[in-house]
Amino acid sequence: MRATERGVTLIELVIAITIVAIAATGILGALSAVATRSADAMQQQQAISIAQAYLDEILQRWVVDPGGTPTNTGRSSWNLVDNYAGLVDIGARDQFDNPISALSAYTVSVSVSQSAALSGILASAARRIDVTVTRSPNVSVKLTGYRTAY
Repeated sequence: MRATERGVTLIELVIAITIVAIAATGILGALSAVATRSADAMQQQQAISIAQAYLDEILQRWVVDPGGTPTNTGRSSWNLVDNYAGLVDIGARDQFDNPISALSAYTVSVSVSQSAALSGILASAARRIDVTVTRSPNVSVKLTGYRTAY
């Protein structure tokens, strides 16, 4: 047997495999944490978009309807900000009250109140609109807007 030929012993091989396994576990753990946070960010962004869509819809309505109050035939006929007070949608819906199946895990709630926070504007002519969108287990977004009769 020549002295220059030397192989890896069984003990050296087991130690090398153990070191590679520990390194792989650490790397996979870090990738798992990043993937989880990535999904949370997407759900947070979806909740913000839903809340913004509802708020935009409500802000286009009147505080005081100049033509009188029409018959209420559902959300698509609502023309006053106050019509949205107390709205709770289990699953996001479009402005015509049709469910959006891809967003069914979100809950949207709307509160409307008179607002005295705007200086120079009567509280009876101003509304504060709060749109809250939630999704279990840890997504919650609240957007607030103001609409005046002027």
